Amino acid sequence: MQKDHQAVIFEIIKRKINKTESLGDAVGEVLSLSQDAVYRRYRGETLLTIYELEKLCAHYSISMDALFESNDCKVIFDFQPLGNFDYTLEGYMETMAAGFKQIKAQKGSKLMLSINNTHFLQLLNFPHLVRFKLYFWARTYLNVKEYQGKQFAHQKITEATITPGWEILRAYISIPSKELFDPDFFRGFTREILYYFNARLFEDPSYAVFLLGHLLQCVSHIKEQASIGRKFIVKTAPPANGNEYEVYLNDTLNGSASTYYKTGEHEGFYMAHNIMNTIHTTDKNYVSDSLNVLERQFANSSMISGVNEKERNNFFHKLEISIKKAIAQVELELMEE
Repeated sequence: MQKDHQAVIFEIIKRKINKTESLGDAVGEVLSLSQDAVYRRYRGETLLTIYELEKLCAHYSISMDALFESNDCKVIFDFQPLGNFDYTLEGYMETMAAGFKQIKAQKGSKLMLSINNTHFLQLLNFPHLVRFKLYFWARTYLNVKEYQGKQFAHQKITEATITPGWEILRAYISIPSKELFDPDFFRGFTREILYYFNARLFEDPSYAVFLLGHLLQCVSHIKEQASIGRKFIVKTAPPANGNEYEVYLNDTLNGSASTYYKTGEHEGFYMAHNIMNTIHTTDKNYVSDSLNVLERQFANSSMISGVNEKERNNFFHKLEISIKKAIAQVELELMEE
C-alpha cells in the first residue's frame, strides 16, 4: 500500500469520527491496536496490512475501488443515500449541524458559497420556512410515503426541532463567508409556496400568506446583513466586529449550489445533490479545480455588501416586489373564494 493512500484513508476516517473521540481510540477499537500503534500508521511509519485496511473500509463505509483508483478523473465523494435518509426535520438538521460544528471547531475557518435560488442557511432564521422547504422536498420530489395524501398544516415548532437549526445558524454566522447571489435568488422558493397554494396542498390556504410574509422578513434581514457586511441572527444586535459577510451579485445565473470551506487543517466542497441532499469531497485536485471556477465567478460579479448601495438596494427591492406581488395574488384569490 502506498503511503499517500494510507494518508487519504486516515483523513477520511478523521472526518467520519465523532470529534469528541480521538483518532487513536476510534481506529484502535476497530483494529484492536494501542494508540501508539495507530499513530505509527497515521504518520506512515508502519503500513496498514490488507486485513487492517479491509476492516477500516468496512467499518467506515469507504470504497476500496475509489481509494486505489489512480486515474485523476476519479474522485471520492461522501453522500447520504436516500434509502438511509432520515426525512424528519430533526434528522436533517442534526446531520447538517454535525458538519458545521466540525468546521467551526477548527482554526481559521472560512466559507465561499454559490447560492442556487434558496439560501437555506439564512432561512434558518425563520423555522417555519425551513419546515415548509423540507416538507416540499420530501413530499413533492422524494415522494415520501408518509407525506402523500396529506395537506401541509401549520404546526408549532418544538424545541427539539428548532435546537439543531439554531446550532447550525450560530456556527454559520460565526464563520466569515463570501456569498454569490443571482437574479433568481429566492424566486423559486416563492414559486414553491404558490404551487402548494394553487394545488390546494395547504390545509389552511391562508398559510401561504403567512409563509410569504416570513420570506419577506428573511429577505429584509439578509439585506440588513449585507448593508453592514456582518452576519447576525434575526432580532439580535449586529456585532461590532467579526462575522464578516461579503455578498456578490452574479448578473447571470449560478449553475449550482456549492459551499467551499477552508480551515487551518482541511479544505473541501459540499455540492447540492438530489436538490436538498449534498455530496462532499476533500479531493485536492477536484477542490483546486472547483475553487478556481468559483473564484472566477466571484471575480466576474459585483460586490453588493458594505459598498455599492445603489445596486444592492435595486436587487433587494426587485426581490421584495416579487414577493409582495405573490402575497397580493394569494390574498385576491382568497377574497374571491
